[in-house]
Amino acid sequence: MIEKMKYVNITGPRSDIDRVASTYLSRYEIHLENALTELTDVKTLTPFTEVNPYREPLKFLEGLLPSLPDAGMVPLLPMTIQEALKLVNSLQADLQEIDGTRKDLEQKHAAVVSPLKVIRPFRNIDYDISAILHFEHICYRFGKIDRQFFTKFEQYIYNNINSIFIKADEDDSYVYGVYFSPKTQAEKINAVFSSMHFEEISLPDSYSGTALEACDQLEAAHRHIHKEMEENKNARESLLKDHLQDILSARRVLLTTCENFDIRKYAACTRAENTEALRSGEGSGIFYILCGWMSEKDADDLQAATKDDENIYCLIDSKRSRQTDTLTPPTKLKNIPLLKPFELYVRMYGLPAYNEMDPTWFLAITYSFIFGAMFGDVGQGCLLFLGGLLLYKKKKMDLAGIISCAGVFSTFFGFMYGSLFGFEDILPALWLKPMTRMMSVPFVGKLNTVFVVAIGFGMLLILVCMIFNIINSWRNKDVEKTWFDSNAVAGLVFYGAVVLSAFLLISGHSLPGGIVLGIMFGIPLIVMFLKEPLTNLVKKKAKILPEQKAIFFVQSFFEMFEVMLSYLSNTLSFLRIGAFAVSHAAMMEVVLMLSGAENGSGGNLLVIILGNLFVCGMEGLIVGIQVLRLEYYEIFSRFYKGNGREFRPFRSADTKNQ
Repeated sequence: MIEKMKYVNITGPRSDIDRVASTYLSRYEIHLENALTELTDVKTLTPFTEVNPYREPLKFLEGLLPSLPDAGMVPLLPMTIQEALKLVNSLQADLQEIDGTRKDLEQKHAAVVSPLKVIRPFRNIDYDISAILHFEHICYRFGKIDRQFFTKFEQYIYNNINSIFIKADEDDSYVYGVYFSPKTQAEKINAVFSSMHFEEISLPDSYSGTALEACDQLEAAHRHIHKEMEENKNARESLLKDHLQDILSARRVLLTTCENFDIRKYAACTRAENTEALRSGEGSGIFYILCGWMSEKDADDLQAATKDDENIYCLIDSKRSRQTDTLTPPTKLKNIPLLKPFELYVRMYGLPAYNEMDPTWFLAITYSFIFGAMFGDVGQGCLLFLGGLLLYKKKKMDLAGIISCAGVFSTFFGFMYGSLFGFEDILPALWLKPMTRMMSVPFVGKLNTVFVVAIGFGMLLILVCMIFNIINSWRNKDVEKTWFDSNAVAGLVFYGAVVLSAFLLISGHSLPGGIVLGIMFGIPLIVMFLKEPLTNLVKKKAKILPEQKAIFFVQSFFEMFEVMLSYLSNTLSFLRIGAFAVSHAAMMEVVLMLSGAENGSGGNLLVIILGNLFVCGMEGLIVGIQVLRLEYYEIFSRFYKGNGREFRPFRSADTKNQ
């Protein structure tokens, strides 16, 4: 159902808005509207221009949440906003110092890692690196060469040049080392090594001792820095762990205060002249104005709670609280817990408008019933019920709740069909076997019974949807949609006559006389054909028929042709109910054949289990989608628009009543 709303105006001194938000509005749900937009007839309105001072502290604490240890069931402490801000300032100072030390260590780490990476491949050169780096008459180059080129270099070139190559290290790809040559032949030697793809590695002149000694010194420094960084990390974690309860408590306070402050986005300021200063007795001053929607109960409770408060004036606007063409209250769904999960599908299509019927209960019944009829199996239905129920209880997933409800009806129809995990001979069918039960249909011949029942059930649903459309249209005072449309009274009479005639034929009764049939079918068709001029006539418009009458009649003819096709296609669409009931039995028969249990023997248990799981998952998904398609295209499209706007309280669910 849709909860009834009231339009509320709240006014008081500008400086008192925070107290009102925390004392009163935090206890109730209110969908705030922009007062500047709503109160266009009030002059000299101005917006609040204050910047939220709690946004940045809250953002700081929110940024700490990923770094906090698992909070578990940490109880929150009572804390004032001043204490929360003081905690934030203290944490910011401490973390700034820790993070500053961390940055210094990271810079030192980078300064050590870079030369360590350079010197490590040359640690086996037992010679003072600084001495090599200051040679005056000998040219040298540190570097690496690809292994395949180094082999060629050793075999064909090395013995033919005036150069010494000292191999330092090697890995899977490169050989590292240093070569020396006289400066007089340096250019030639360098060219030879370059032709062998020798890649020079520049060594800074900051090393002392041998390469191994330099490498050991850098690795020691590297380990020391890592130790300091780990200590820094532990200090940060320890700080957050020690203040975990305070941080979470301060976050709650800041979140509440921040949201209370943001109420200014919806408020307007105005100057009140001496009209008792809204009962405050302060004379002329600046006042805030808040307006929005509340449920009837919350609105009455708020008005009663503020009755004796001299600094707040709460008025329920009875004129705005009524549905009008220009003012539409937001929609707040209120359903019993059993129906709550099905609101997911309603929201996917669109929330009902405030004056529309909430289709949640109807969707819940029809979706579960049709799903069960298409997927009737006692064993698999129980699996869907239990699996969906456990998942819904643990994860609070609406889809799991829907699956659980659908599983109940699958179990019910499993008993009706006599099907248990695909076995058709264990349970007696309380109604029929979908694959074998046949019946005679006039003008058609033998037809599967479930197909006939599915068509009849679809016809009944279409009639019910037409009645819902008439009710919704009557509420909206839409004359055409109430009386003359294909889903209105005219359409209901015509389609009802079709359903009655089909029932009489199938049950073996004779049809009414030709005159009666002519009236039953002809008058509704004429009314639907002339729906536009009849609507104009009821509304007492000056022009009954449009000026271009020929175009009107041609257009109306083709519209009537489309209406007839839609009646036929929508009705036949419900054949899928019977088709999936039969296909489910056929698929399970295939599973039993593969397991060798089609003749009632034991069969392969593993194949039976895997086959049931496969059918339960795959066909359950397909059936769920097909039923949703029926709901949206064949049912909702006849009576439901879903153009409502959601009721959004200014306080989030996790901070309300805190």
